[in-house]
Amino acid sequence: VMAMSGPSVWQRALRLLARREHSRAELARKLAPHGTPEEIEEALARLERTGLLSDERCARAFVAARAERSGRRLLEMRLRERGLDEALIDEVLDALEAESSEVERAAALWRRRFGTPPADAKEWARQARFLASRGFSPSIVTRLLRDPPEDATPSFPDTEP
Repeated sequence: VMAMSGPSVWQRALRLLARREHSRAELARKLAPHGTPEEIEEALARLERTGLLSDERCARAFVAARAERSGRRLLEMRLRERGLDEALIDEVLDALEAESSEVERAAALWRRRFGTPPADAKEWARQARFLASRGFSPSIVTRLLRDPPEDATPSFPDTEP
């Protein structure tokens, strides 16, 4: 009889899931050093059966937490890194798009971060880089900076009475 050393694969999985939602692939990767492929597969299957592990819930939670500051491209990339299925990624991001368009999210982020249209080419480039780094598409970035939201503070206030 071999002595158990440290927590079981099941206990480790529960501990990881208590911290945050994980995809099946992430959990499998994190558990790999701590058990046999059979033990890990058994634990993952049991977690899915009991509803404690759900790729869909993981994807939705991830998107909900980051949607207001990330464009579709960045969200897509991060979901892929978590080992989620392409069809699920598309489904979750399409649902997000139905809720609030990427243009609206980009405008809200821009408003919070800048609120003032770029005064010159250097500032335009800085704002564009910021939005692009958050995963917003070039067409959305260009549209937003070319035609800022109406409630933005103008760079050069009218001096006319």
